[in-house]
Amino acid sequence: MKVSGFTFVRNARLLGYPAVQSIRSVLPICDEFIVNVGESEDGTLDMIRAIEDPRIKILSTKWNENLLYRGFVYGQQKTIAHYNCTGDWAFYLEADEVVHEDDLPNIYDAMERNLDNPEVEALVFDYLHFYVNHVTYLDSPAWYRRAPRIIRNNIMSFSPKGLLFIVMKDHKRGRYPKAALANASIYHYGWVRSEAQMNEKSRQVQKYWNKQYSGISYGDIDREILREFKGTHPAVMKDWLPDRPTELRVNEDYRLTTRDRRQRVKMRIERIFGVDLSKKHFKLVGK
Repeated sequence: MKVSGFTFVRNARLLGYPAVQSIRSVLPICDEFIVNVGESEDGTLDMIRAIEDPRIKILSTKWNENLLYRGFVYGQQKTIAHYNCTGDWAFYLEADEVVHEDDLPNIYDAMERNLDNPEVEALVFDYLHFYVNHVTYLDSPAWYRRAPRIIRNNIMSFSPKGLLFIVMKDHKRGRYPKAALANASIYHYGWVRSEAQMNEKSRQVQKYWNKQYSGISYGDIDREILREFKGTHPAVMKDWLPDRPTELRVNEDYRLTTRDRRQRVKMRIERIFGVDLSKKHFKLVGK
């Protein structure tokens, strides 16, 4: 069994991405790792080269700034890396996503176990979305709780935007992949970067989602979706995370948005009926 890892990244240092830690977290179970590095202003290419692992293969690309439709720029850059993978499985990580070393045996076992089962096209991970610091995470239907990150590499698939995979059927129609559980988690640190870096990221990327930039204040959050994290973080994050967690100060004057209120209703339904109402970009077919 051959495993390909892949990702895309641009301006990792400027925008606060733990891209090097992300790549290192899954290298032990990868036979190759494709990194699509977009033109950057902060030495991102040198950061990736400095990993100095023969399994890493670097692509250098220029983003098409005219592709302004619902994140297709992200989908394009992700797909460029994906289509350079040569393994039986292609393991995608975004540059702010990290895997815990304790989960690597489960992930590898899930790939081996499903290698000869064509019904399983992808493997799905549980998600921990950390917020402001490494002891707080978010839990609501608005924040996807599971997502496919490993895709079988001998089927027709592509990514219309960064988050998801679409499997093509008869060259005309697409659908979400059929998936089994990876029995592992993705540690998502996208909201742990400083508030200044988050706002700079938003300034740079909102155009790719047809949105106008608006300032982000970490304190403007519904406290009902905040949870305390009591587990351990991936070892590769030791030097990236501060010794003391950044203080989260919730804005006491924050007024719930229509979206917040809608999510609260969904959360009540989840508690009553024991269901998960978060968005799922896959169809679960096995365990």
